[in-house]
This record gives sequence, structure tokens and C-alpha cells, in this order.
Amino acid sequence: MQQTSQQYDHVIKTCRELFLKKSKDYGTAWRILRLPSLTDQIFIKAQRIRGLQQNEVRKVDEGEQSEFVGIINYSIMALIQLEKGVAEQPDLKVDEAISLYDKEVTTTKTLMENKNHDYGEAWRDMRVSSLTDLILQKLLRVKQIEDNKGATLVSEGIDANYQDIINYAVFALIHLNEKS
Repeated sequence: MQQTSQQYDHVIKTCRELFLKKSKDYGTAWRILRLPSLTDQIFIKAQRIRGLQQNEVRKVDEGEQSEFVGIINYSIMALIQLEKGVAEQPDLKVDEAISLYDKEVTTTKTLMENKNHDYGEAWRDMRVSSLTDLILQKLLRVKQIEDNKGATLVSEGIDANYQDIINYAVFALIHLNEKS
């Protein structure tokens, strides 16, 4: 578990650095995005990863890693939007956005550690393609919950799905980093 925790932190550090740089470049313009827009952005990235995994020819010179980083960062933005609501104008300073980012990461990492304890790090025996499929499945669930205006009968909410998506993407990046 200690190795997983360190690898998790390494992946998140990379994601956080990109989030910080983009926040300095663009501000917090993402604050105007409604949840379905964020879900669709994540879905596009996951579909692209699946395409990269299935297609022999690539016409854009970007790999899976950058798309998984995007999935993580957009999912964290979605969790922030769930908590704060959508803004009409960018309303966060960069330091506030980073503080909220860190808060969501802490909650999501704790969930990972608890599940990892119960599942015995089963993800380590999974393929990156399976993690991609699980992300897509979670996204389809989120889309359905969004279409149902957030109502569920027995299922976990949107936030739990975004947290699982983050953790699956982190696991995929750990696997990819171990290969390279």
C-alpha cells in the first residue's frame, strides 16, 4: 500500500502542476461549465484513449498519458462544481482553485486507500484497457444520472462516480509509468 500511496501522489503531482499552469494561463474559466459539459469532456478523452488502444494508426501525436491526466483534472473540476455550483463568470482566484483541488484529491485518495484495503490492490492485475472501459462505464452512469436530474433509486451519486473515475485514471497512469 505504501508504494501505491507514493505512486498515487506522484501522478497527482503531475496533474496538479498542469492544472496550476493552466489556471495561471486561463484563470478559472472552467467555473462556467455545467456538469454535463464536464462529463462530455471527460467522455471525449476516454473515447480517445479507447481509440488509441484499438487503432493501429494515430493521426495526432499525443498518447494515452495526457488524456488520462485530462480525465483526472476535469473530474476534479466536476467535483468542485458539485460542491460550489456553476458560476456565471470565473469567480475563483488561482490559490482558491488549488485549495479546492487539493481538498478533492485528499477525499478521493482516502476513498482509494479504503477500497484498496478491501480489494487487496486488485487493480494491479488489471489491464489499462480494462481501466479505460471502467471509466467509460462510470461516465455512462453519470450521464444517465444527469439525465435523471440527479435522482437515483439505489445507486451511488455522481460524486462517487467521479471519484472512481479519478482513481481508475490514476491506476492507469501508474501502470503506464511502470511500463516506460
